[in-house]
Amino acid sequence: MKIYSISDNMDTRTGLRLVGVDGAIAHTREELKEQLNKVMNDQEIGIVLIMEKLSRQFPDIIKEIKLTRRLPLLVEIPDRHGTGRAKDFITAYVREAIGVKLE
Repeated sequence: MKIYSISDNMDTRTGLRLVGVDGAIAHTREELKEQLNKVMNDQEIGIVLIMEKLSRQFPDIIKEIKLTRRLPLLVEIPDRHGTGRAKDFITAYVREAIGVKLE
């Protein structure tokens, strides 16, 4: 099973390529859809790393795939600028999901 990345910048794309993860660059909705269609048709790709910025820009595309497909697994990762999430996003997620406040 292969890992593939879809990034919005060449620096992240190059860094992932250096560790053996192939991928592509997408800036527009059409480019993202084109790359995701390519990935969906490749049975060897099991995990797609997608930059958080792209998933925030086009949440409807990402959500549709996550809800309708088992594979490939879409994993949102931060890019070179860091994450767009709040510092306590994990504790907030747990608090919201199960109602337990973590100290």
